[in-house]
Amino acid sequence: MEAMTMANIVRPENMERITTIEQANAFIDEQIAALRKQIGDKKVLLALSGGVDSSVVAALLIKAVGKQLICVHVNHGLLRKGEPEQVIRVFKDEMDANLIYVDAVDRFLDKLAGVSDPEQKRKIIGSEFIDVFAEEARKLDGIEFLAQGTIWPDIVESEKGIKAHHNAGGLPDDLEFELVEPVLTLFKDEVRVVGKALGLPDNMVYRQPFPGPGLGVRCTGAITRDRLEAVRESDAILREEFANNGLAGKVWQYFTIVPDYRSTGIKDGKRSYEWPVIIRAVNTRDAMTATVENIPFELLQKITNRIITEVPGVNRVLYDMTPKPTGTIEWE
Repeated sequence: MEAMTMANIVRPENMERITTIEQANAFIDEQIAALRKQIGDKKVLLALSGGVDSSVVAALLIKAVGKQLICVHVNHGLLRKGEPEQVIRVFKDEMDANLIYVDAVDRFLDKLAGVSDPEQKRKIIGSEFIDVFAEEARKLDGIEFLAQGTIWPDIVESEKGIKAHHNAGGLPDDLEFELVEPVLTLFKDEVRVVGKALGLPDNMVYRQPFPGPGLGVRCTGAITRDRLEAVRESDAILREEFANNGLAGKVWQYFTIVPDYRSTGIKDGKRSYEWPVIIRAVNTRDAMTATVENIPFELLQKITNRIITEVPGVNRVLYDMTPKPTGTIEWE
């Protein structure tokens, strides 16, 4: 089957932007009808990361074709705390989705052991994800469609070769699917409105931008399991405190980094030689430039105290004051 091409993808110039629940509901009704017409009684496969784009596509397809959709959620060990559990709870338990959960944590972390170059880490993670997804696809019979969370900015960027159009590009040649891309004419903010109308939880709909390699680029240098857990736990504390203090919707992106070096400290009256946690919190309109958020000092003190007392292996907390430029938003 032929995939959709750039020639037949159009966002009409006069297309009204989706800003209200009413508009989102109208879009949902239109897409359900279109999906049923395209898919018929066949099966469709979706790599469900838990991000807003793939989650909205999953929710749309569940409404349209129910159990004909097969979702594959690959846990590579580089997700934030609670995210794999949320995917299972929302889609399998609440939406009764046909969900395959793949625990590939050891597989990914073993491949990444000793690899310190950030670009090599990204390539390993991307390649291994494709391999895991392809293996799961080959176990299934009768799959004729591949659903993707491609959105309009992906299409625009692909026209000049800035970014590949197919989100799951690189699948082996023996896996031939027709693409299903129900949100490809939408911008990110419109996808969020549709997700809200579909009843997805706010922390999924308004999920922060998250790099493809996940926490793998926030555990700088060669990834170790103990530092990876320090990133995951400190990030969870930061997100909890930002939510409790009204900053979750105010700050565009905020996260923690645990670098691959240690510093001397004191714990329980004894010398400690442990990692620092670096907090990054920035605001931006286009991600080309970014300013550092002015976090109240008392809140920074509270976050610091929680991290150094609750996260094993950490004895120091730093706040990254660098705007973009000169610093990028992510460290790797």
